[in-house]
Amino acid sequence: MPESGGGDRAQRAHIPTTRAGAEAEDRQVPHGDAGALSVDPAAPQVTAPAGLPDPVGLPGPAAKAARRTGLLVTLVLGGLTALPPLSMDMYLPALPAVTDSLSAPAATIQLTLTACLAGMALGQLVVGPMSDRWGRRKPLLLGMVVYVLATAICALAPTAELLIGFRLLQGLAGAAGIVIARAVVRDLYDGVEMARFFSTLMLISGVAPIIAPLIGGQVLRVTDWRGVFVVLTGVGIALTLVVWKWLHETLPPAARHTGGVTDALRTMRGLLADRVFTGYMVAGGLAFAVLFAYIAASPFVVQEIYGASPQTFSLLFGLNSIGLIVVGQINGKLLVGRFRLDKVLGFGLAVIVLAAVALLLMTTGVFGEVGLVPVAAGLFVLMSAMGLAMPNTNAQALMRTKHAAGSASALLGTSSFLIGAIASPLVGIAGEDTAVPMAVVQVVCAVAAVGCFLLLCRPWQRAGREAGGL
Repeated sequence: MPESGGGDRAQRAHIPTTRAGAEAEDRQVPHGDAGALSVDPAAPQVTAPAGLPDPVGLPGPAAKAARRTGLLVTLVLGGLTALPPLSMDMYLPALPAVTDSLSAPAATIQLTLTACLAGMALGQLVVGPMSDRWGRRKPLLLGMVVYVLATAICALAPTAELLIGFRLLQGLAGAAGIVIARAVVRDLYDGVEMARFFSTLMLISGVAPIIAPLIGGQVLRVTDWRGVFVVLTGVGIALTLVVWKWLHETLPPAARHTGGVTDALRTMRGLLADRVFTGYMVAGGLAFAVLFAYIAASPFVVQEIYGASPQTFSLLFGLNSIGLIVVGQINGKLLVGRFRLDKVLGFGLAVIVLAAVALLLMTTGVFGEVGLVPVAAGLFVLMSAMGLAMPNTNAQALMRTKHAAGSASALLGTSSFLIGAIASPLVGIAGEDTAVPMAVVQVVCAVAAVGCFLLLCRPWQRAGREAGGL
């Protein structure tokens, strides 16, 4: 894949191992925006990635084959990205049935969700470095096989304790799909094309949580809760076969790391020492925390406080998800390539802050007693703006780390899950009768995300260097 220049390529192949090194590197060369978004948007940003033919200039049949291959890769990576939310959300309608079937307290059965989420967070730290050392296919296929086995055992689990244990293993294995999908995107694309591809993945991963509970509910109409895990086992088997047959290796042997655990830890330490990478990582994690706070609190806010029915809540939840998806597609199709990524990201974060502040003012009674419609409108704007923030923080961070995309992807995913997991319980700190904690958590996280973006990423410095031709 061509880079923007020889010197830039050399810089991108280096991980600074100290904070001073990261500062020095950032002063020398423009990072992150790939310089790509400061050039003529009409110019080609990237040639065909490894393993994918470039349709530009090819004869008709070859161009069609290239587009089919690109679509296939998109669908495979989209499936890998969608599998974790399917594993979490298809199971939600079955929770009361699991409680009765296993004669366990509801709090114990809730741990099956916590275990799966924790597994997804921690598993990325393991799988990411593995994929940098052994390539993408082997760790991914291993993770998929373990996922299938763990999910099948969940379907047979005789006790709540065994179910919790194998849900943890299911999450650990399912993390392979999340982290390696991002790493493969980094292997194949750069600059504008990578940002656009992340927006496409957001479309797929945004649809999955919407349809997963519906699928789970339909499965429960014909079978019991164990049937949900049987369906997930079948999905895992199908996706494993698709990966084995059609997803080729994207990390050449010459680009792999040869060290062991010590080398992996050194690589991650070097990534974290890169001030700009860490800025994008933390800003993205804080934006994800705003999303987690919404997911955790919205059922109580919309139904218990504002009196909406479950059907109305489902409709609003779906509309907010559609808003996120649509804005994500606007980001990928219209904004990326016409504006610098930092400008789009900064605008998205600013909208999130404004929407969160508006929600805080409404929930604290500054505007008097407001009904559901203004609050729902604020939540819709906040959620839609995530379509500008989330794909662009990932793209900007990964543009700096082609040499260690697996480890970088692991840090991005784990930080988002952990920051979100810390923030989401705080929304219920004052009970279920007030929406103020949700709004406070969202304002604090959104403002902190803007602070990290400005103080650590310092986008104006790179914009100035690019404008000066440095």
